[in-house]
Amino acid sequence: MQPLRKTDVANDTQPAPAAGGVRVREIRTADLAAVAALLTRGFSFRSEAYWLRGLDRHATRPRPTGFPTFGYCLDHGGVPVGVILLLFSELPADDGTTIVRANVSSWYVEPAFRAFSSMLVRAATRDKTVTYFNITPAPHTWPQVEAQGFSVYCKGQIYAALALSQPPANVRVGEFAERDAAGLSAFEADLLRQHAAWGCLSLVVHDGPTAYPFVFQKHRVKNVLPVYRLLYCRDVASLVRLAGNIGRFLLRRGGLLVRFDANAPVAGLAGWYSDKRGRKYAKGPHPPRLGDLAFTEAALFDG
Repeated sequence: MQPLRKTDVANDTQPAPAAGGVRVREIRTADLAAVAALLTRGFSFRSEAYWLRGLDRHATRPRPTGFPTFGYCLDHGGVPVGVILLLFSELPADDGTTIVRANVSSWYVEPAFRAFSSMLVRAATRDKTVTYFNITPAPHTWPQVEAQGFSVYCKGQIYAALALSQPPANVRVGEFAERDAAGLSAFEADLLRQHAAWGCLSLVVHDGPTAYPFVFQKHRVKNVLPVYRLLYCRDVASLVRLAGNIGRFLLRRGGLLVRFDANAPVAGLAGWYSDKRGRKYAKGPHPPRLGDLAFTEAALFDG
């Protein structure tokens, strides 16, 4: 979620409280109503119900142990006055180990406490074994995010009409069903299962004996143009190769365009690339690969 455009501390009309009365702590379940109210003040286009639904989805899904359930807050006298949501996930690495990563989601600090914003961010992203990533930084915050130690891993995004690509023969596209689980890894099958439960479109593309998992989310640009956003694929190369098959399937479900992360235009696809929006940042040992927004705010809150 895009951070709120923050007023410079020097311009705040309210004096900053004494540091001794402010501390950073984990968000507790008992804080969720106050957290939702804070975020609604910071993001006036979202309702408290929107935040509570996403937080409930995250609370009930499997997560790595030993990490905060929801993230951190600034506490003043027992009351949250600032919040930074961290959505932790665990995924398999190529060498058989596991990777812990955290989607640094929406954050907001009350105006009187914004002098402590950097303290909140530092405390929330200090674990060097975790990969933290921010998928919706507003352009005006890019210098601030980079100053916090994050690096760009995705420069922009592509809007493509996949249906205009030539489809390979003998390829089948369908919504995920339990019979497809046998052709996928246990992690991928569970990923498709969970995202489908959140309202996303989980697909399996069969190309001969190989099954490819995909997750899309339908939304409307400016509340008008229907677009499918790619939230997960095994690799972007498989999306490009199977573009014609996937595009025709999505077209029958009301979406001509597909939006996905990219660092440059992709040859052979009808569409356009832009680096004006879509930049994404990461800090830690395992930056996400393009085409993997699984278990992030994009699915949990917007699905």
